[in-house]
Amino acid sequence: MEHAEQPHTVRVDIVAGGALTYLVDAPPEALPPVRGRDLERAWYAAREAAMAASWGAVRGFRFRRPDGSFTELALADRDACCWAAAVDQIAGLTNYYGLSLCLRLLALVDLLTRARWAVPLCRLERDGADLHPSLLRAAAATPLTPEARFDEDGFRARLIPSLAPSPSPGVTGASAPPVAASTGAASTPLRPLALASVPGESPAQTSGPTA
Repeated sequence: MEHAEQPHTVRVDIVAGGALTYLVDAPPEALPPVRGRDLERAWYAAREAAMAASWGAVRGFRFRRPDGSFTELALADRDACCWAAAVDQIAGLTNYYGLSLCLRLLALVDLLTRARWAVPLCRLERDGADLHPSLLRAAAATPLTPEARFDEDGFRARLIPSLAPSPSPGVTGASAPPVAASTGAASTPLRPLALASVPGESPAQTSGPTA
């Protein structure tokens, strides 16, 4: 996967139990947009990892804000850890581009679990969901919120200009990662990221993320 410019780097701490904490010198909303084709590739990689039950390490993220405070995000379940590991394999999470790609993937899944208006753009299948290409384009370009999610109104506004009525049987965007293979469910693939904002302090004092 090629990047347009040399990426900023992200430091990684290995904490108790082998969990990974990513230390980022920028807030989530400052992360760059990504290419639609890269996000599509991330969806396919996440799908394959989930089908293989390749769960990956527990991961958390610690973002430094301009005022010196931190925003901490912890992946809430093993599905999210699985998908993050898949993105790490194809793009790396120690650069801003790969990290943005990962968080956009997770934010899109989170959005799809709560945005009923997006239902016509998703066709659920046994091994995932076919997504309309406009969803991927919007997710690649829409800024993340300070909580590393998508603002639903902003996302929908960006989506509308290229919105088609619904995916036709012959049009496939990307196949969404299924839920944990052990459950076989497809309606709630990701619990929201755990979020906390804390005053500025040494990253060395950070405790490990929780699943």
